[in-house]
Amino acid sequence: MLATATAKRAFLARSVGSTAAARSLSVLSAPPGGSFPPAQSHRQSQHQLQQQRTLLGFVHAIDKRVYQWAKRQMPPISKTEQIALGCGTIGFDKDIFTGSPSLQKLVDTYQPKLSPEEQSYMDNQVQTLCTLLNDHDVSINRDFSKDAWDYMRSEKFFGMKIPKEWGGLGFSTHAVSSVLQKLATQCFDANATVAVPNSLGPGELLARYGTQEQKEYFLPRLADGTLIPCFGLTGPHSGSDATSLIESDCVVTERNGELGVVATFKKRYITLAPVAGVVGLGLNLSDPNGLLKGQGGEGFTVALLERDHEGLRMGPRHMPLNAAFMNGTVEGEEVWIPMSSILGGQERCGFGWNMFVECLAEGRGVSLPAGSVGAARTVTCGVGAYSRVRKQFRVPIAEFGGIQEAMALSASDGLASIAGVDLMNAIVDNHEAPMVISSVMKQKCTELGRRIVERGMDVAAGSAICRGDKNYLGNAYMGLPIAITVEGANIMTRSFQIIGQGLTRCHPHMLELMQSLQMPQSEEKKAVEIFCKQFHKIVGHGMTNFFGSIGRGVNATVATKTRSKTAYKDGDKLLDYHEKQLLRLSANFALTADLCFTLGGSLKFQELLMGRLADALGAIYLGYATLHHYQRRRGIDGLEAVTEHAMLRLEKEAQDAMLTASDNFPGMLGPVASTVMKIGCFPLGNMTRPYKNPGDELTKEVSRLITTPSEMRDFFQENVYIAPEGELHQVSDLIRALPVCVEADMIASSIRREKRQPTEAEADMIAKADAIRDALIQVDVYEKFPTETAEGYVRPALVGTEERLAEMDRVRFDAA
Repeated sequence: MLATATAKRAFLARSVGSTAAARSLSVLSAPPGGSFPPAQSHRQSQHQLQQQRTLLGFVHAIDKRVYQWAKRQMPPISKTEQIALGCGTIGFDKDIFTGSPSLQKLVDTYQPKLSPEEQSYMDNQVQTLCTLLNDHDVSINRDFSKDAWDYMRSEKFFGMKIPKEWGGLGFSTHAVSSVLQKLATQCFDANATVAVPNSLGPGELLARYGTQEQKEYFLPRLADGTLIPCFGLTGPHSGSDATSLIESDCVVTERNGELGVVATFKKRYITLAPVAGVVGLGLNLSDPNGLLKGQGGEGFTVALLERDHEGLRMGPRHMPLNAAFMNGTVEGEEVWIPMSSILGGQERCGFGWNMFVECLAEGRGVSLPAGSVGAARTVTCGVGAYSRVRKQFRVPIAEFGGIQEAMALSASDGLASIAGVDLMNAIVDNHEAPMVISSVMKQKCTELGRRIVERGMDVAAGSAICRGDKNYLGNAYMGLPIAITVEGANIMTRSFQIIGQGLTRCHPHMLELMQSLQMPQSEEKKAVEIFCKQFHKIVGHGMTNFFGSIGRGVNATVATKTRSKTAYKDGDKLLDYHEKQLLRLSANFALTADLCFTLGGSLKFQELLMGRLADALGAIYLGYATLHHYQRRRGIDGLEAVTEHAMLRLEKEAQDAMLTASDNFPGMLGPVASTVMKIGCFPLGNMTRPYKNPGDELTKEVSRLITTPSEMRDFFQENVYIAPEGELHQVSDLIRALPVCVEADMIASSIRREKRQPTEAEADMIAKADAIRDALIQVDVYEKFPTETAEGYVRPALVGTEERLAEMDRVRFDAA
């Protein structure tokens, strides 16, 4: 018995990795009545010590075998992957992976806001630029006017992120996002054009990593718009895997006593390349002759080349769908690049991944979602008003159930996007570079933006498909698939990148475990110790989340089943209820993430599973962002209803994603993992899957809030471009028409109900509304298209008709 107890304690001591506990075993094994007699005590101690050594040796052998098995399962991590794992930061994304994120921590830490200087820029320079842009003309001409280009340059739209000391504006990320949002409500091409220099343009890279000489030359010229920048990364064989840099090679060479590289590259899809004055060029550097001599290294390297650099070819354009923003190719063969043109100089050779990844958070997580928010605000304001202005069967289409559903979905998707963007901006402004959250934001927000615009197109119908000055949706509809594609295609981001990077980077114990599996044979003893310590922590983490999921799941089910449909109207109860549901879903997600370790190295090939978990993670993040937003903006009449609508949908999305994952968990241990996941996440089966989509009454209420004058409409209208009075601008005219049409409809309803004739004032109001309606439902029509304006041009079909009629005896029906 004593030996058995001692063995158990020895095993426990080893399992928790506590040397002190192992050393104390002899004390713990003493008889209750006191110490052993000296001789017996000595023999007993020797016996115990031998048992401890035997058992510890046995446990160590098992640990080593498990380690060696895991090492065989884990594929080697490339140098590029190792750099990527060390880049960026983790924060709230890690909190979700722990299973217990804190809403209060978000509220206390992140407060997005504009400075007075930034707000003034929004009210003046951004407003003025919008007046210089005509979205339809830009799309037809495939370019901006010279006045618009000059204004963007002189007012430093391309230098918003460049520090003031170098002539830039030194704006916050939230300010840049706000500028991009407003531009997107007027012209998507302007949004894209301004976004690139303030995200992946070399300006921010130069400010962080450039040599003093490079900063002094380039930054002032980038800030005042003398040089428009672009960044050349993607190639024909390097799309979403752009950093593979296939066909973008350079070799370190010495010419005339000067060290440099000779590069051959073929880049495409490069935004602003046709007009750029300088390109940041991603290259795969090799040094076969060891000329770097330890200063710098091989691998991803960024070069800075001006437009007239010998051998550099820039200018040819792509035509991305109907978009007018400049996009084209960057090519060169055997181009000589001196070391002085390597961004950061020779010592930064091979450092490009670090530069790229740390700046990528802004491009993916800020610039692209800002465009989606602009689209969301346009649809909720413009189409929301249109649905009240437009009548069918003498009834505003806003009263039709199908329209109400589309508008409510657009409102709650729009709110979630706005909330996610605000939180992301604040995170970046807190000097964080969250790679996983930036991927979530890019994928989720661009997808939400696409859905919102598609619904807007459905509601606006014919007026949305006829191009011209009155069409405020068509170009966004054609442009959003571009946002879906760029900066890593959404289908790849969702099914591979978010969870692949999240599990390794954000799981509280996984990174150290993976690193131990990559340690050399000479450090195996240390590696086994690290591996076992982290493995035991992972098991403990999984057990904590398993039982936490069960407890929270039962409590969440009870709270949901007993909750009133109108409970959301109390803001405190709304926050308390939904925070508890997100905690439950976070524990479910964290448990599922732990179960992914049963797949070993094959996880990277289980993209269906990773896609579902990305859906769950994205819904949880946007859920917390929506509650964070409500906590900051509460007091807006109607915000509770739209927040409730959004939260119900996000919780349902997360629940469904994890249910589908549990039904289809792959791998040899898939049935076991599936069972554990179902018990942990849904302990009482269907009963503990309580989340449902919003009911019809809530949907109607949300639709009403954005199709009639309300504080929620005013909220969505924030940061939407409103043209000056008297200037023809469809969105502005719809927004101004809404209160007139609503008042006229109320008068008409009162007259019918009371069976009376209208007063003179009432008749005037109804007539005014009818005139406005008639003007606003018109679409653009053209005598001739731009391609038909050549002198003497006749449409080919009409020419054919005339030719056929000329061969006939009777050319008209009414001809005798």
